[in-house]
Amino acid sequence: MAFQKLIRERFFPHLWCPGCGHGTVLNGLLHAVDELGLDQSSLCMVSGIGCSARIAGYVDFHTMHTMHGRALACATGLKLARPSLTIFVPMGDGDATAIGGNHFIHACRRNIDLTAIVLNNRIYGMTGGQYSPLSGQGILATTAPYRSIDPAFDVVQLALGAGATFVARTTAFHVKEIGSIIKKAVQHKGMSVVEIFVQCPTYFGRKNKIGDAVQMLEQYRDRTAPLGSKKLEADPSLIARGIFKDEQRPEYCEEYAKIIARAQGKEA
Repeated sequence: MAFQKLIRERFFPHLWCPGCGHGTVLNGLLHAVDELGLDQSSLCMVSGIGCSARIAGYVDFHTMHTMHGRALACATGLKLARPSLTIFVPMGDGDATAIGGNHFIHACRRNIDLTAIVLNNRIYGMTGGQYSPLSGQGILATTAPYRSIDPAFDVVQLALGAGATFVARTTAFHVKEIGSIIKKAVQHKGMSVVEIFVQCPTYFGRKNKIGDAVQMLEQYRDRTAPLGSKKLEADPSLIARGIFKDEQRPEYCEEYAKIIARAQGKEA
């Protein structure tokens, strides 16, 4: 395959469950990197803890496998120290919106040039199927045996409200869309947030009697629609996919460099 050089073959086969959507996201990311022709030595992936964080082990980039919820904090420090790096931050429900929620909103607010990929499977998979801030009401989980009463975060609305300058959403069913959106996110100068709905048949699908991986993917096909489409207009209850925001404003690291220059008396 064209992007074989981008993976660490010695760590395959991967450890994700059969039918997990994370491998599809990895595939889309690798296609995006390959098509952009990015210098491999300039790529870095920073991950936290969880099923999604394991992606960092499979890419032959510079990688940092950090603490639960702190991936964006570590990525921020890395970007400030090495602003020339292209940094990917894959996160699951917890890394992005639970223990890592505070880091998420402030990375968006600051507009740091990172590509944050939120793999939303609506469950804590690696630690046993607990419900998460993305599970939603009425969901069964090991920590919600009588169903969750918590409303879910809308990752897109959260990112928009916090100030991210590129915000998009797609699903594991829309394979080509994943690569296309990640390419645009990487090319964007500023904080890019890409939410990807991914299936977890082992915990979420089985516990909630949704079905196997194929049936879960069919739901993504049937219950989503592109922004601005007639399908979405006809049924507003569908989940919108696409790019919700793509705008330019000053990037944090560049502005911080100006502060350093000012402190050193080198300001133009």
